[in-house]
Amino acid sequence: MTVVTLGVHIVDVLARPVESIPAGQDTHLVEQVRITAAGAAAGTAVDLARLGVPVASAGAVGDDELGDFLLMIMARHGVDVSGVVRKSGEQTAASILPIRPDGGRPSFHVPGANLGFALADIDPAQVLGAKVVHLGGMDASWGLHDPAFFALLDQARAGGTIVTMDLLSNMPELMPAAKVFLPHLDYFLPNEEQALMITGAATAEEAAAALLAEGLTGALITLGAAGSLVATGAGATHVPALDVLVVDTTGCGDAYCAGFIAGLLDGRTPVAAAELGTAVAARVAGGLGSDAGLENAHELLSH
Repeated sequence: MTVVTLGVHIVDVLARPVESIPAGQDTHLVEQVRITAAGAAAGTAVDLARLGVPVASAGAVGDDELGDFLLMIMARHGVDVSGVVRKSGEQTAASILPIRPDGGRPSFHVPGANLGFALADIDPAQVLGAKVVHLGGMDASWGLHDPAFFALLDQARAGGTIVTMDLLSNMPELMPAAKVFLPHLDYFLPNEEQALMITGAATAEEAAAALLAEGLTGALITLGAAGSLVATGAGATHVPALDVLVVDTTGCGDAYCAGFIAGLLDGRTPVAAAELGTAVAARVAGGLGSDAGLENAHELLSH
């Protein structure tokens, strides 16, 4: 496969708009409910497939009905799921997301089988044969905080593979562990809060400089409605967000990563690839769920 996304796989159940949780046994009617493949590996894989990029995903799900659904929906979108292992007796990771009218997304989450995903579950040939390996959610993939996995990434990079990484959470206690991956990456794509926590910097610009000092080719810090900051050895560039009506912010980071990776594979500069990521994220923000608005998304690559 051209891209392997490796890490967190989640089933999202979303409802909108939700202004409050009903008291007692009360019922509130909503406009829309969806169930989607999500997570920093699975969601990015689906978005890449919708962009027309050949992609395989590697991770862990349970041997339950949610796992059946997740594999089915990813395969239906065109993702090779042969690298996703089933963990007997484990629950597939899942989130319930009541989406607020302004697009905000509080969540109820169970991490499930993601916590058991480890190096023994990975086919090294799949990693070594990819043009890009995207690490999704290494802050929550504790079984991969393994020197042997770092060595595999280094071997892949020595063979020409580009390694990118995005995180899953904004939990401060997980940032030090995520930082150990930095020497084994080419591009890191955190959000602003994650970047500040992982570096201890006061601003996104300072964080980007600190991340580049770790040996990265590029640091791309997403800034929500303010767009993103793209920093490479050539300097730092602010890429503005597109003006869209936000329905749901779920999966916008995954969409940005997918667009950026697709742009790199298309031969674009990091800034131009980030602009493509911004366009993909804008489409996702306009609908409900991590793959919303990506019908005919491959057309974005021709712009």
